[in-house]
Amino acid sequence: MKLLLQNLRIVDESTDMTGSVLVEEGTVTEVIPAGTHHSYISGGAAVTIDGGMFALGHTPVLMPAFVDLHAHFRDPGYPEKETLESASLAAAAGGYGTVVCMANTNPVIDTFNAALSLKKRSDALGLIDLYPAMSLTQGMAGKILSDITYLSPPGTEFPVRMLSEDGKDLTDDALLRAAFSEAYRLGIPVSCHCDAGGLDAQTAKQAGAPREVWSRLEENHATQRAIALGKEARCHVHIAHVSTREAVELIRQAKAEISVDRDSAGNDKDAFTLTCEATPHHLGLTQENANLLGAESWGRVNPPLRTEADRQALMAAILDGTIDAIATDHAPHTEADKAGGAPGFTGLETGFGVCRTELVREDRLGLSRLSALMSAVPARILGLRDRGRIAPGFRADLALVDTEAVWQAAPESFKSRGKNSPFTGRCLTGKVLMTMYRGQIVFGCQLPPCLKAGA
Repeated sequence: MKLLLQNLRIVDESTDMTGSVLVEEGTVTEVIPAGTHHSYISGGAAVTIDGGMFALGHTPVLMPAFVDLHAHFRDPGYPEKETLESASLAAAAGGYGTVVCMANTNPVIDTFNAALSLKKRSDALGLIDLYPAMSLTQGMAGKILSDITYLSPPGTEFPVRMLSEDGKDLTDDALLRAAFSEAYRLGIPVSCHCDAGGLDAQTAKQAGAPREVWSRLEENHATQRAIALGKEARCHVHIAHVSTREAVELIRQAKAEISVDRDSAGNDKDAFTLTCEATPHHLGLTQENANLLGAESWGRVNPPLRTEADRQALMAAILDGTIDAIATDHAPHTEADKAGGAPGFTGLETGFGVCRTELVREDRLGLSRLSALMSAVPARILGLRDRGRIAPGFRADLALVDTEAVWQAAPESFKSRGKNSPFTGRCLTGKVLMTMYRGQIVFGCQLPPCLKAGA
């Protein structure tokens, strides 16, 4: 079946144009500039979706579906917080086509079979592409390496694209070195959550320092440590949810050194790779917001919301390229757990709106750059070369968005079971109208029946 999406603004990391996109068998086959004569535009496609059908008064924007490097699906083990089905629906509603989910489930995803089982369940749903992260150690107990020691380097359909101990940094340097060595062998990035604080953080805790003090020491120390040990192993270290200005500077300096090393060594495939992500909530909120929400309840997240100076440092790092990607760290909780201090926010359904609101301005960055941060670059970090752009040969994982829509975040309407959004009641600009996964519509209004998933 041939599908034509026409009268749209088409935006990806290297494109910003008006025109049409032709999709066949789940793949983009042609991108047609506006004003170009084409047989399909005059009625040759089996199904046509026209930008005018949304009656916005302006042209909707077609972007590559977003790629989330960091989310918690709580499946298996915590259906009261989230299920694979509810999280996948939330991801689709947020414009995401590919998601990495963390391993802190029950049981922990510490074996190839556990990761493969979750991947197969997700594939059967047909809503998103899910890649379960495997833990570095058995049971995330920090003692013995997990089944990563038995893995072979991944092929095209390999279910594991990232390794992570989630919020439990390995404190044993020798064990972390061994894990990094396995990651280098496999060619898979390790997502480091950077909370191994060292002596300074421990001393601050014992002295009764507030969370914002010792957590900053934790993140900064752990970031420096991950970079140093990653260099030794020559693996790919990915720093999760960067939040402090000091950590930003450590990453910026390390990247500058890597650039110099590679310039002198030429194309060195064994060179250390360093990437990092920021979250929408760290880009859009500060410690003051956490205090208003309840710093130890509805406003609590790891790492904590920081100062305005830290937020501005993240913004600057987005602009200068130090930060590679934006990831949600979607972390759904029950109302009781959240009120009791469980850290984390639900974020899949507000991610694009927050980023459009906070970043895409005349004094910030353009929509193409946001697309790179949310789609193309995270896809490359995962080694997925068939998505993240709108070009012939790329998968038709697409998000149709209204960049001018102003809407109020209302968790009661979320697909996610987690209603713990720090943006509740806030007006956001930019809303997902429709999401396509492999050329099938998995979220949206006014859907042609033949294109609905499962039809």
